[in-house]
Amino acid sequence: MKRTFSGIFALAILASCNDSETEKEISLNYPETKKVDTVTNYFGTEVKDPYRWLEDDRSEETEEWVEAQNEVTFGYLEKIPFRKDLEERLTEIWNYEKISAPRKEGDYIYFSKNDGLQNQYVVYRKKGEDGETEVFLDPNKFSEDGTTSLAGLSFSDNGKKAAYAISEGGSDWRKIIVIDAETKEIVEDTIQDVKFSGISWKENDGFYYSSYEKPEGSELSAKTDQHRLFYHKLGTTQGEDEVIFGDTEKQKHRYVGGSVSEDNRFLFISARNSTSGGKLYMMDLQKENPELVTILDHEDTDTNVMDNDGSKLIIVTNMDAPNNRIVTVDASNPSPENWKDIIPETENVLSPSTAGGYIFAEYMVDAISQVKQYDYNGELVREIELPGIGSAGGFGAKKEEDELYYSFTNYVTPGTIYKLDIEQGTSEVYNKPAIKFNPENFESKQVFYNSKDGTKVPMIITHKKGLELDGKNPTMLYGYGGFNISLTPSFSTANAVWLEQGGVYAVPNLRGGGEYGKEWHDAGIKLKKQNVFDDFIAAAEYLIEQNYTSSDYLAIRGASNGGLLVGATMTQRPELMKVALPAVGVMDMLRYHTFTAGAGWAYDYGTSEDNEEMFKYLHGYSPVHNIKEGIEYPATLVTTGDHDDRVVPAHSFKFAAELQEKQAGNNPVLIRIETKAGHGAGKPTKMIIEEYADVFGFTLYNMGYEALPNEIDEIKG
Repeated sequence: MKRTFSGIFALAILASCNDSETEKEISLNYPETKKVDTVTNYFGTEVKDPYRWLEDDRSEETEEWVEAQNEVTFGYLEKIPFRKDLEERLTEIWNYEKISAPRKEGDYIYFSKNDGLQNQYVVYRKKGEDGETEVFLDPNKFSEDGTTSLAGLSFSDNGKKAAYAISEGGSDWRKIIVIDAETKEIVEDTIQDVKFSGISWKENDGFYYSSYEKPEGSELSAKTDQHRLFYHKLGTTQGEDEVIFGDTEKQKHRYVGGSVSEDNRFLFISARNSTSGGKLYMMDLQKENPELVTILDHEDTDTNVMDNDGSKLIIVTNMDAPNNRIVTVDASNPSPENWKDIIPETENVLSPSTAGGYIFAEYMVDAISQVKQYDYNGELVREIELPGIGSAGGFGAKKEEDELYYSFTNYVTPGTIYKLDIEQGTSEVYNKPAIKFNPENFESKQVFYNSKDGTKVPMIITHKKGLELDGKNPTMLYGYGGFNISLTPSFSTANAVWLEQGGVYAVPNLRGGGEYGKEWHDAGIKLKKQNVFDDFIAAAEYLIEQNYTSSDYLAIRGASNGGLLVGATMTQRPELMKVALPAVGVMDMLRYHTFTAGAGWAYDYGTSEDNEEMFKYLHGYSPVHNIKEGIEYPATLVTTGDHDDRVVPAHSFKFAAELQEKQAGNNPVLIRIETKAGHGAGKPTKMIIEEYADVFGFTLYNMGYEALPNEIDEIKG
């Protein structure tokens, strides 16, 4: 299939004189995507699935299709005249030293650092503050191309042993490697086939981890259903590892995790079938043959043990408290009827942590951080004075520590690390990045707008100071709206380049997220999912009504559940935006639950198998099923990774194939498929920079720019 696409691009030199325009043509020859006669019957309704063959990630046909699509996509992107300029500026601004908060383990202080453009952060250590710094782990040496990343690091109690997890090609499947922390030599056989797991040590003898049975068929797309918690004792083989939980039908859950208390007395076990709500158990490890004790026997709430003081458990829960509360109970009888509040629920969402024997309660006030320090009896010690308005996090440390390190950021402030004296409550800068970006040239402000049903929704808008509200500013509207996840202000090196180009960056806090607690989350799930799309659409309409931008200069972007958001929005209101950028999106809402751990997302989505009403609702907004013939959809760049085993790339493949077939008009439809990359975590720096150059280049080019906006401004000036 061959089509010629026309776009109107303003010539940079002429734009400063008389707004003359010239027409450029780019010929796109899409690969032919075969169609099959696959049909599924849902409650008497037959639904065609002509591109189901693309779900087979192991077939040669799918591999050939990926190669053909990438050839067309990268051929187009390479022709964008300023794409290389974007990559150079992204590389330049990315090239600054980035350091993590330090942590103490045994005799050493550990921290991660990236010199600037390293593909992966390197783990360093030193003996005490004045000790000589040495490399502990360098993930850049895990693979030649930088696509194998460090996915977890945990130390034994005395710090003499360490276990670290690696991810290859961005996959959620991990390997765990055990080393002698002093010599850095491997001391055990590698533990294979680990997924969705932490590493929690029991003193110095071994650790707990979680995984599934290796699935039949493709490990990147086959369904994983029964998660199990294992204990690995040092000096034994993986085959000897004891199953602690999940080995019976009664204990069958999709997500199981284990965590040992800091004093090594208790093992706490969480068991979930969905991403929201779970059961909670415990074992007293001081006993010779510890029994499983139930703390919570249903999955109606999110409840976790934060810490313990002897037999006194400190628990955070949203049971009878949608915004969370902190309770205490004795381990001898830990069921909910014995819980006593120590920090009651407030009107703001609570996300607590512990450090130095205190509770640090971080509250979200309209998605902005506020932090208060309490003792274990719930008495307020002080409110922590933060550096400004934004997001603070990392208020965690061991009980014996007298200081902790936290980070602070917002949309114009690069993440800065502060050291807090826990007893005094005073903060000082520990590390401030030396980035070639001046926050003083930019501003962020929070606005509130009304959604379709009148619900008030907050949004933070960031741009250059003195921005002219003429409706012609290139604007990136980014959203998520799901899974109780909150979008709080944070700095992005890539977005800094967008802002430098005169771009507007807008982030609304949609229903389905966690910004206002469980009720806000539940207002955007299942049969209320359309609320999320309505909130996003209303955000776009607000930006246009207030003359920040117009439909010709608006791009919408989101990833994962946010990719679904973009797919649903662009199919419902294709005229509203010029560019759509769905990344690793959940695009087939009728089949998402049949891949990997997708069935665990049913709390948010429901499934097409639940009942006829749920099927019809999902079918009514599922992006793959709502692309119509004869509609001109926005210029679309779909992005995914061939190793994404969270949201399998078949979602994006099928969406792109449908859109290429049915697109009317001249806007391009491309899919950019990163090889040896997954859902996003652990992606090499070089790969990230190249992707942003392509995304920003595609966006600006399809908004009509033939040169970068700041270059046009310089000519006008």
